[in-house]
Amino acid sequence: MPDAQDPLRLLMVDDEKEFVLALAERLELRGFSPTISFDGESALEHVQKGHFDLVLLDVMLPGMNGLTVLRRIHETDPKLPVVLLTGNASSREGAEGMQLGARACLDKPVDLQKLLSLFTEINKEKRHA
Repeated sequence: MPDAQDPLRLLMVDDEKEFVLALAERLELRGFSPTISFDGESALEHVQKGHFDLVLLDVMLPGMNGLTVLRRIHETDPKLPVVLLTGNASSREGAEGMQLGARACLDKPVDLQKLLSLFTEINKEKRHA
């Protein structure tokens, strides 16, 4: 869990607006600083303009899919951790995402405690790098 002085900056990319807005609100209440994007193009604009500690990225997006976004994020910032979200974590896209360097691939609806544990682990690794 981030501390109040240095919240973990998340970029959350998902076209399911109700899902991502509700999750962002829950994470903000726990001390995170979320930025929301509903498509791949705007997500890439956010990555180029801002600094994020982690990206939470849906695999299935309209237009540019999540795997293309993942590739382009890693071209811009190869060390930026990306966690994929999918309707089926055993899907071909999830496996391909892991091969492309995603930190994890989680099923939707996401288990908040599992997500928080993963964020905490990634935050600790970044601070000790």
